[in-house]
Amino acid sequence: MADARQEVRTEMAKARAELGSDNLSLDQGLHFGKDGKRKSAGKDSLPAAQITPKGDFLVDGKAVAINPQQRQQLLDYRGQVIELARVGIDGGELAAMAALDATDVSLFSLIVGGLSGSLERRVEASVKQHVEPLVRQICQRLPQVLESQQQLATSLPQFQPYATLERGDIDECERDLRNEFATR
Repeated sequence: MADARQEVRTEMAKARAELGSDNLSLDQGLHFGKDGKRKSAGKDSLPAAQITPKGDFLVDGKAVAINPQQRQQLLDYRGQVIELARVGIDGGELAAMAALDATDVSLFSLIVGGLSGSLERRVEASVKQHVEPLVRQICQRLPQVLESQQQLATSLPQFQPYATLERGDIDECERDLRNEFATR
């Protein structure tokens, strides 16, 4: 189990590092909810778009002309999205560790726990205790991200097709949080 824990930590650290150094891809937009997908009315044919760590806005690999205010808006938006992703990675790591902790028992205990349902209850309790606050953070930060996205779309017309976060996504995040972490 120690190897599995170390592998999880290593992979999550790698993912966190890539967030800060890689371009932020906007192609799939921001979507929340159970499947994270929404019908994209004609958006499948959009050229690839990215925000670089320096605040450049690239569409189809080419830099879009921006002014200093737009660069700052791009950097602010990028930072907010990356922070959401980091919180998500933290939640994923905690959930993986909770599952590893719950199954780090003797084979006999694992079988009995699986048959009696106590293993599932232990994993659920641990996930609820550690992951729910992180999911709540994501939901609570979405209105700020939406506002930043809308300001950027107003300021930089080329960004508009990639501004996919909607108020309904925020509502769905909150609804899913209530449903998924309701006391069972």
